[in-house]
Amino acid sequence: MYIIDNVRIATRNFKTRKLRTFLTILGIAIGIATTLFLVSLGYGLQKVLLEKIATSDTLLTLDVSVDTTSKEILNQEKIDTLSKLEGVAEVSPIKSLAAMVDIGSGRSVVNFFAIAPSYFRLGGIEPYAGEKFTNDNEAKIILYTGAAKTIGFENNPKDIIGKEVDITLIIPEENEEDSTELITTSNTKQLESKFIVSGLIDDDSNTSGFLPVNWASQAGLEKYEAAKIKVTHKNLLGKVRDDIINKGFMVQAISDTVDEANKIFTVIQIVLAMFGIVALLVSAIGTFNTMTIALLERTSEIGIMKSIGASNSEIKMLFLTESLLIGFLGGVGGSAIGFFASSMVNFGFNFLAKNLGGDPIRLFYTPIWFIFFIIAFSTIVGFLTGVYPAIRASKINPLVALRYK
Repeated sequence: MYIIDNVRIATRNFKTRKLRTFLTILGIAIGIATTLFLVSLGYGLQKVLLEKIATSDTLLTLDVSVDTTSKEILNQEKIDTLSKLEGVAEVSPIKSLAAMVDIGSGRSVVNFFAIAPSYFRLGGIEPYAGEKFTNDNEAKIILYTGAAKTIGFENNPKDIIGKEVDITLIIPEENEEDSTELITTSNTKQLESKFIVSGLIDDDSNTSGFLPVNWASQAGLEKYEAAKIKVTHKNLLGKVRDDIINKGFMVQAISDTVDEANKIFTVIQIVLAMFGIVALLVSAIGTFNTMTIALLERTSEIGIMKSIGASNSEIKMLFLTESLLIGFLGGVGGSAIGFFASSMVNFGFNFLAKNLGGDPIRLFYTPIWFIFFIIAFSTIVGFLTGVYPAIRASKINPLVALRYK
């Protein structure tokens, strides 16, 4: 018997018991849809989180800071030395300094990070309003929304974009222990240029900001607090990290955080998948029951088929084809239901977020490979549920089967 004949007979049998076949396929579809829905949620949350903390550049970036137990300092000479290490693509240092920001209608002390424009890219920092500065000498600053509110823009921080401000640097003084402490406002230096607030970063709890690094040199600051170092290839992260540590500095990598987050999400996805698999196993029991009932109902038919020459293997293959088709159709239907359900939930969530002033996000993400995997898995489950009824059907004595009622 050809495969096409098995499929034709199987689909014909489906039509004779339409409701039972439909409910059996629906049971598997619900199990598959549950699995797809939950696993897609896990993948979606993972993707949203990693997109927030990592970009292609940040994954190749090492965060270098001064070890408090070491006498090493991070000055321009050290920065030049680190930039010459094998595997280092670029170095972007950072200085921290306090300043008085005066906008006329309001003023506040803001802790600024003096950086090169490359720091935004290496740190994955993007303003949610306005734009970044692109030159070390530009008279522009970027503030966090928390800083904008302390200056006087509590109601709508975006109104500060484009405003001109005066910046007065507060010069720190080193004490005998080589630490720094802020002294009186008489030890200050007002920068000559007017600065424009070019962008805002969304964080109400953060009251700091960024300004081009060259302006910090007017404060006479020679030391850097930290630096971001980009390596040329991810395989060199370990080597460059060891080289920097050997020079007496502390090193952290965002890739380590990403790896740990991926491990955690893998566990979460497995747990979520287990809930869906339980639902699938329950539906598999229903498929087994359907195939067993089909065996009893078609005992006489099996006797007739055997009496006209059908072999045991052909009878077995007929039942396996039916169970396999049930599993396959359940997998396809479940994938469609799961995708539709996740789309509707995501639409509802983003609708609420938009009305409440939040940003839309994609809560669900389904890799293409997982869709094919879940359909294949459903097909295999359906096939396995038909193995026992198929073996029983193939062993039926045709004489006994013809007398069966």
